[in-house]
Amino acid sequence: MPPRPHPPTPLTTAAITIALLAVSSSGPLIAFAAAPALALAFWRNTLAVAVLTPFTLTSPTRTTELRSLTTTRKREGLHCVLAGIALAAHFATWMPSIQLTSVATATALVATQPIWQALIARLQGHRVPITTWLGTVLAVAGVVIATGADLTVGGPALAGDLLALAGGACAAVYTAFGERARTAAVTTTTYTLVCYSVCAALLLAGCLVFRVPLVGFDATTWLAIAGLAVGAQLLGHSMFSYALHKVSASTVSLLILLEVPGAALIAWLWLGQVPRPEALPGLVLLLTGIAVVVVTRSRANRVAAVPS
Repeated sequence: MPPRPHPPTPLTTAAITIALLAVSSSGPLIAFAAAPALALAFWRNTLAVAVLTPFTLTSPTRTTELRSLTTTRKREGLHCVLAGIALAAHFATWMPSIQLTSVATATALVATQPIWQALIARLQGHRVPITTWLGTVLAVAGVVIATGADLTVGGPALAGDLLALAGGACAAVYTAFGERARTAAVTTTTYTLVCYSVCAALLLAGCLVFRVPLVGFDATTWLAIAGLAVGAQLLGHSMFSYALHKVSASTVSLLILLEVPGAALIAWLWLGQVPRPEALPGLVLLLTGIAVVVVTRSRANRVAAVPS
């Protein structure tokens, strides 16, 4: 049976707002940092783990919960680990794709995450309303128009397109496993610590195999890496993980699309990258699609709240 919809609390709404603002800084920081994409992905997760570890190890409740994931709650522990594997796959596919195809195309293709999320929900036996499908398609189309994606038919750019598409699918899997772990009442701190640790370990292995340098960067790049860890990772991914306790993975994936106009605004104000005038219709379409899904979810929540 699909989980009963829960209306988001003010705290959940605040968490999603903070997460959107935080993840919007990711693209501009990656563009600003003079370091390989895989190295950036490794350090943002490793630094996040370094911050989360003391909060876990100094709390008897959290250490008990962490141990339980390897004993009495192995299924929940497996979901945390699988989420970390999917997150590593997301970083390992999408971030390198930016170096093979255009940023606009990579952004548009990774934005197919809500479509993958809806397909996963359907495979899990959840009913996906037609209005949700409509809103999702409208939102993704809006991202494609806003970013000016230009799909390529051959060469390295095609490989980049496929990697970005895979990145969107991996992000959907990551969010789906995160939803399962969070609905099983695993706390956000414990879930993110396990997930980010697994992700960092896999990214480290990838960096070693492909001989990606992990040190030797200038001071501004390290500041950008710190910004990615604190902003996009701890305040972004972690707050979305927190929201999964009340909001479905499909809705979270759709709301993440608001990162596109957020990143564009930051890049404009900080890096001087002026948005294309043609992007406005796409942003309107994006917001329309999200509004359709949010209104649909809101009505479903009100119906679920009525006593039978």
